[in-house]
Amino acid sequence: MKENTSYFETNRQGWNARTELHKDSEFYDVKSFKEGKSSLLKIVDGLLDDISGKSLLHLQCHFGMDSLSLSRKGAQVTGIDISDKGIETAISLSQELNIPARFIRTNVYDIEQVLGEENFDHVFTSYGTIVWLPDLNEWARLIHKYLKSGGQFTIVDFHPALDMFNWEKEKLEYNYFNKGVYEETLENTYAAKEQELILKEFFWIHSLSEIMSALLDHGLQIKHFKEYDYSPYNCFENMKERKENEYVWGSHGIAFPHVFSLQCIKP
Repeated sequence: MKENTSYFETNRQGWNARTELHKDSEFYDVKSFKEGKSSLLKIVDGLLDDISGKSLLHLQCHFGMDSLSLSRKGAQVTGIDISDKGIETAISLSQELNIPARFIRTNVYDIEQVLGEENFDHVFTSYGTIVWLPDLNEWARLIHKYLKSGGQFTIVDFHPALDMFNWEKEKLEYNYFNKGVYEETLENTYAAKEQELILKEFFWIHSLSEIMSALLDHGLQIKHFKEYDYSPYNCFENMKERKENEYVWGSHGIAFPHVFSLQCIKP
């Protein structure tokens, strides 16, 4: 991973800057969360409905709202993220609200250095996570390592078909298959579009076959897969709300996948 060190460092700084805006944004609505509202929307909430008393590793947890919502459901949660500010904010929320959870700042690829030989009943990741990872083979190896036998991995993320679009220009611009790193400079962040924030970022697009093959190659067994024709978040340009927490891109009326969910079991 040494060849990607500079990419990771740029992205870490970007997520530090985002966190400063996200934690105070209407998008994340931390006020309602502090009053007891769960941050988990229906897709994730429905897939993780039996976690009370179970240990759960949350990869790329941002500033911890979903991790703490899972803790409220009874899980014993460890959240990891590359962002210093994200982990600091997560710890602060955990302490302020007296919601037990452990948060560790680390790159996904470095978790062996901080977790050692621990293992978990569940590993979980969601929404805009794997685009920051160049190597899904190593990602899948680590998921397999940190799952107990019989443990479950759950991912809910934006569909790679959706990642092909340039949102503002409303046209195809990116490869569906992994053709290497992309570099972009943004002028704001999805959760606070009115705030000017210059962000340089590096990301990778992974096809569904690449995602599934990596998990299967490391011995995980797929038990659930589903595609959804909407996003639960209004986080891209030119999206329209068709019903509560269901946003679709464009006004063409053509249904295409926005999100996918996948669950695997470690035999």
